[in-house]
Amino acid sequence: MKTFLDYLAEAEGKDRSPEEQAELETPEKDMHDHHSAVQGNVHRARDVGGYDRIYHMNRLMMAMAKADGKSTRAVDSPAETWFEKYNTIHPYTDAEHKMAQAAMNTVPTDGKQVNKGKSTEPKDTHKVSPHRNPGPITRRK
Repeated sequence: MKTFLDYLAEAEGKDRSPEEQAELETPEKDMHDHHSAVQGNVHRARDVGGYDRIYHMNRLMMAMAKADGKSTRAVDSPAETWFEKYNTIHPYTDAEHKMAQAAMNTVPTDGKQVNKGKSTEPKDTHKVSPHRNPGPITRRK
């Protein structure tokens, strides 16, 4: 019985799939003819520097939601916030809080504590039902 490594070794000298070959032959600034033919307006975007593409796409989608679709004017939405540049750590216990501080003292980190104090549950937790008197379940006839 062949293993995955056997299949991998066999595939090494073989030709690439047509799709993979097309991607390799297409200049970075263009799309392959097949892709262009089946897709309308396509935009390629990333944040300047390419550091955090996921956050950048999130900001783009938030700005798109505010746009009216009639013009290309910029909308009233910040282009970035501090969330773009930082990860957040959410310790729940005092021990975890101290562990996070110890880790940031060990690994060179550009960070600071942005919220101080213990977490508390909202006052209506486990007191207000999202379903008001759902009533008995009835079968449709």
